Amino acid sequence: MTVMAQRKAANQTMASKVEVVPLKAENWDFNPGVAEFADGPDGPVMKVVARGYVVLKNTDIGDGTIEFDDQPTDEQFASFYFHWQDSLENEVFYFRPAVGAGKPYAINGVQYAPTIKGVNCWNLMYHYQTGASYERQKVNHVRLVISGRQMRVYVNSQEPCLEVPCLEGNVAHGTLAFNGKHVISHLVLKPGQTDGLSPAEGLDPTRSDTRYLRHWQVTAAQDVAAPVDFSMASMPGKETVWSPIVAERRGLVNLTRLYGGDPASGHPTHRICWLKTTIHADSARLANLRLGFEDEVWMFLNGAWLYTDKNGFGFPIAKVPAGRLSLENTTVVLPLRKGENELLIGVGSNFFGWGIAARLDDLNGVEPQR
Repeated sequence: MTVMAQRKAANQTMASKVEVVPLKAENWDFNPGVAEFADGPDGPVMKVVARGYVVLKNTDIGDGTIEFDDQPTDEQFASFYFHWQDSLENEVFYFRPAVGAGKPYAINGVQYAPTIKGVNCWNLMYHYQTGASYERQKVNHVRLVISGRQMRVYVNSQEPCLEVPCLEGNVAHGTLAFNGKHVISHLVLKPGQTDGLSPAEGLDPTRSDTRYLRHWQVTAAQDVAAPVDFSMASMPGKETVWSPIVAERRGLVNLTRLYGGDPASGHPTHRICWLKTTIHADSARLANLRLGFEDEVWMFLNGAWLYTDKNGFGFPIAKVPAGRLSLENTTVVLPLRKGENELLIGVGSNFFGWGIAARLDDLNGVEPQR
């Protein structure tokens, strides 16, 4: 068989994999009153009319292309889930119409986030968002191309509005689901069709930056009883058990991936765990530490109280950018002594994703733990 014939045969095989998803009630799981199904002017439509998951039955897709027309009617969030195992493990792309509809340059008009152990980690991953040209109450064409660890999202365009170099969820396949109010039509699956997108994880822009504090020890998580904010009784003692934890992409120490949400509800709860690392200095000096955190921190250096702060989305205390984790959140000056310095950080969780990222301004006479 010639090369041309092989390509033609491959294209025919790929075309045969196109699956039109039936927009009929019997094909979806949902609670009463959440979804309605009807015949629209261009075919069947699924109307998600109330908050709640609408999950496609008997489907499992990993790599491939997913396309649909979406008319978001929700003011806040119109969400599409893929790699859906359940409400605890999945990944989600969503419109934020209140801030992004009709505003193609709004930085948070569309977003991607993983759901890990019941927690949507959007506040840990500020970089997975962008603007897109879409409207409320109008039909918008959405296409997601998923290949291994990477994804490209197209909204009303031949060019991707959002490129995700690393899908951050714990799952690589699953079914589909919707939430928030929107009208869905022309839902099509194309398993295996990835437009040549590499399945390998894309470059981590911080990979070669040696200033990040990547190697830590971590304690178990402990509940914080309301209305206590912090107590010295929460401090780790001699009997505390420590385990190693290494930062993920962009220097993120992802405590949500380790501990998730409440085991019963899957939602975030108010808890504290402790992180510690060492920093070597060749002489006594001051060092600037850029710190991103969610949601609360209590810091000690060589046993002395150093810094405390909160980063609460939607509150006046929210740090730039908009209460989400970023090295822009704060800068802490470390008064290092000559030799080894122990940095101890209590990290409190109270709202969605939980973790820190830390980077020294420079390594002049300073070396983080390796």
